[in-house]
Amino acid sequence: MKFATRKNGTRDGELLLISSDASRALSLAALAPNLQALLDHWEAMLPHVREKAAALEAGDANAIATPWSELHSPLPRAYEWVDGSAFIHHVKLVRRARKAELPPTLNTDPLVYQGGSGVFLAPTDPITFPTEAWGIDFESEVAIVLGDVPRGTKASEVAPYVRLVMLVNDTTLRNLIPDELAKGFGFFVSKPSTTFSPLALTPDELGEAWSGGRLHLPLRSMLNGTLFGDPNAGPEMHFSFFELVEHICRTRALTAGTIVGSGTISNEDPARGSSCIVERRTLETLADGAPKTPYMTFGDSIEISMFDAAGRNLFGTISQTVAKSDR
Repeated sequence: MKFATRKNGTRDGELLLISSDASRALSLAALAPNLQALLDHWEAMLPHVREKAAALEAGDANAIATPWSELHSPLPRAYEWVDGSAFIHHVKLVRRARKAELPPTLNTDPLVYQGGSGVFLAPTDPITFPTEAWGIDFESEVAIVLGDVPRGTKASEVAPYVRLVMLVNDTTLRNLIPDELAKGFGFFVSKPSTTFSPLALTPDELGEAWSGGRLHLPLRSMLNGTLFGDPNAGPEMHFSFFELVEHICRTRALTAGTIVGSGTISNEDPARGSSCIVERRTLETLADGAPKTPYMTFGDSIEISMFDAAGRNLFGTISQTVAKSDR
């Protein structure tokens, strides 16, 4: 099944069920006012939602055309947003870019940070900052949404708790990172509001592409209308989503609606490009002694999407433009 959230003047929006071809939508407000409410009562609600999905595919007269321009991130806010860094190639490049040493447990202990989850951007909202000097970068990722996960859950037990899969633009302010991390207390101001894809899919919608806690499809990033990268999100994901969840619930339970990110998708094959600007800048520095690609400037646009083998746009497109703000 596919879900979306339509803006309706409330913090959490209106829950929509989306047809398999993503052309039509059906309000689920009578069952659950928003996606968080559905996640809170997932097992009890699921049979009713499946009935609605069957009716939608059969041509339910209450369905409307999918209101793409009115869609928010599926969860406009969440209890927790935990982003990993599961692609070792990306970790090596960004650490090299800021002349930081690699952790000795790089291959055995996942890297994660807890991001701000009170305000997410809609997939077509502008990315606004008062200055370009902060080093505005996009980061194209995959994320999962969880049900309630008990503390101490092992990777082999995680699959039933994965409710939904989404795409992510985890905007990063690169020039604020060095001073912030130098304090030894992690990311905060260098990680502003995150954006998620218009649609969130149950794993079964992904077929064989969802395997072993990884999504085995290319993730496409278009910067100013030009392909920037399309690395495959599956084979080089060193830690699976199942392993990331085991790591973060080692000492705490996770509540329904917790979002876990993969970190920037990255492949070693340079022909697949990059899913963020800092990677390309690092590769340029290694090859030529200095970076050539600038960080994003006002007016720049980024589009993030994922297509299946049949060419279907699975999650809709994150499409954002960088704009100047007063503060």
